[in-house]
Amino acid sequence: SSSPQSSREWDAAASPALTGERSSSATFDVIVIGGGIVGLASARELVERHPSLTFGVLEKEKELASHQSGRNSGVIHSGIYYKPGSLKAKLCVQGAALLYAYCEQKGIPYKQCGKLIIAVEQEEIPRLKALYERGLQNSVRGLKLIGPKEIKAKEPFCRGLMALDSPYTGILNYRQVALSYAKDFQDAGGTVLTDFEVKDMEMAKECPLESKEGMKHPVVVRSSKGEELLCQHIVTCAGLHADRLSAISGCSPEPRIVPFRGEYLVLKPEKCYLVKGNIYPVPDPRFPFLGVHFKPRMDGSIWLGPNAVLAFKREGYQLCDFSTRDFLDATAYSGLWKLAFRNLSYGMAEIYRSFFLSAQVKELQKFIPEVTIHDVLRGPAGVRAQALDSDGNLVDDFVFDGGTGDIGGRILHVRNAPSPAATSSLAIAKMIAEEVEQRFAL
Repeated sequence: SSSPQSSREWDAAASPALTGERSSSATFDVIVIGGGIVGLASARELVERHPSLTFGVLEKEKELASHQSGRNSGVIHSGIYYKPGSLKAKLCVQGAALLYAYCEQKGIPYKQCGKLIIAVEQEEIPRLKALYERGLQNSVRGLKLIGPKEIKAKEPFCRGLMALDSPYTGILNYRQVALSYAKDFQDAGGTVLTDFEVKDMEMAKECPLESKEGMKHPVVVRSSKGEELLCQHIVTCAGLHADRLSAISGCSPEPRIVPFRGEYLVLKPEKCYLVKGNIYPVPDPRFPFLGVHFKPRMDGSIWLGPNAVLAFKREGYQLCDFSTRDFLDATAYSGLWKLAFRNLSYGMAEIYRSFFLSAQVKELQKFIPEVTIHDVLRGPAGVRAQALDSDGNLVDDFVFDGGTGDIGGRILHVRNAPSPAATSSLAIAKMIAEEVEQRFAL
């Protein structure tokens, strides 16, 4: 398993080259905006397919993978939940297989600790059986339904009436994976520029001295510090800022991104023996999020949660983090109000659980009765970029879109790459590369 030490070594190994060449007039054939796991996987796939072209990755933070990619549950999903035939289902199953193979090849540590989705109430059993059928339709490997005795054999402290056993669900450190993609990208000749926050994109104004360059690389990408790059095509993989980048480029701001913070609890170290693998509830189709669950981590700790509350800042990981712009953006959006009214009781319960640990612990005790409020501590939080349409529907699948006009025709926006995007990253990258080749005739 990976200790914090080994992941620090990884960061150190991957960071010296991160700043790339800083020149005021660098040119690239394709720029990928966003240094998270999807952007880096896509850039890696593109440079490997087109070694003669020049590729750059732009990331606004000083380090790569510092938001969703570095602050997620670390689960390698197997593809059970997703609607059969959807991109999510297909890409998750393909992506998990590719990811395991990649980790083997690169020596990245992971654990295939499995997962139980457990019915604790009689009325959850039909939903669990339907989930099993869905998993089979999605070609998820090794699925089986098990009873109380087999649940106890796998999770001695857990209770349940019936469970769906998914042995190929695993865990790893996704930041490590993202940094490995970045290294592959750079080794193949790609350039990574960190601390480059894109503020503006426009068509280059023709200048006689640079007319040849201007015609070949007609798009100017400008940073908040006034640095300029020239390129032919752009792919955006901006996660929490997907809608804003789209708007900057003159494309549609819909679907909008609304940030939801997921707050985790952690089990005290002396209680980690209570949990062996991933333990999940049966999802309730009436509600948009999965509910609290138990997740082992690579360092041996156990995370519990998350809940899901509206974040008042797009990168707001603390309870008190607030951004006026982000707050107004979210609360002025009619889609959010429609979602809130439809899920009022659920939303209020989530907020209540956020403030009162005892309420979260009560949920956890349905599965492991021995967990008490004295066994848990407040843990880390992540923010999920939830795409929402104007009718208040959570956009559940991947959304790709370009725009109209000179710049719009040169951009591919990855508008929504929801969970399981990290699991699916290598499969998503293949799809994005094919889309880019088709749109831009690379």
